[in-house]
Amino acid sequence: MGSNNFVADFPTNSESLLELPCLEQQSLSSNGVTVNDHRETHNYKVFVRTWNVGGIAPSDALNMEDLLETCNSTYCDIYVFGFQEVVPLRASNILGSENNRITMTWNSLIREALNKKSCIRERNDKGKLEETQISDGNSIESSIPLEFRCIISKQMVGISISVWVRIDLCPYIRNPSVSCVGCGIMGCLGNKGSVSVRFRLHETSFCFVCTHLASGGRDGDEKYRNSNMAEILSRTSFPRGPALDLPRSIVDHDQVILLGDLNYRISLPESATRALVDKGDWNALLQNDQLSMELMDGQVLEGWHEGTIKFGPTYKYYPNSDEYYGGVEGKKSKKNRSPAW
Repeated sequence: MGSNNFVADFPTNSESLLELPCLEQQSLSSNGVTVNDHRETHNYKVFVRTWNVGGIAPSDALNMEDLLETCNSTYCDIYVFGFQEVVPLRASNILGSENNRITMTWNSLIREALNKKSCIRERNDKGKLEETQISDGNSIESSIPLEFRCIISKQMVGISISVWVRIDLCPYIRNPSVSCVGCGIMGCLGNKGSVSVRFRLHETSFCFVCTHLASGGRDGDEKYRNSNMAEILSRTSFPRGPALDLPRSIVDHDQVILLGDLNYRISLPESATRALVDKGDWNALLQNDQLSMELMDGQVLEGWHEGTIKFGPTYKYYPNSDEYYGGVEGKKSKKNRSPAW
């Protein structure tokens, strides 16, 4: 099942997403064949955030600046947000029609936070238009507009992903498309799996793969996660485009980023894991991290590289706290969850 069977939730087919100018200076040779005079290299900063929200809708009190890390006035050029369990994973949500209301709420919050800073345009002494950002009484001059636009958003059951770019880059984005792979119940339903989005910026193709892999903390459960990942890589398929020159598979793209709740655990007794967490010994934990070990053994994502981890396990906290499940004496939880990434 490939992306030809899927359309983005946003923008709709009726919306004109992009006007595409010529991306490079070109000239005609004597035989009428178009050739490129030169290519330019552009450097862009990409921000990627993933969060399993546990089926809880965002509240009005949610501090989006913490989530987006925009409070320091330093903005990236592209923002990618992946969520898991945006809706509770119960039968009515897995088998019923898609409910995009929560994703729309998340997108509204992201849009508001990214575009929060007000800007005014002024002319400098050379007559060039510049923008001055007004934020907390401080002025920061910049020639780069800070308005961001969602170029694509897609949800499959509880997995949701959206991509936001600076509005001045939108004319250079082309061929956005999506591909969904269900790996959940019966090996095909969308309670587990991936939503992948791709696009071209100038002449570079990007692919972002938002995943939610099989859960389970028993010995050997990591093999189910490996299998999910193999299915995602083999079944994700994008349209080749009218000229048949676009990448079809995930790994055919120039830049690929995998994000999500991969559900790999730490292969240590729970007491030993909690003791290392209390010490802040992340290196010792990572040496027993299932994903790290599976990568090293070539059992999953061969040739892929994980970023440096300099933070504690992100799973699983009591809601609205930094306390791990089962780690607070006298505080009850349905299940004790050993900390993991």
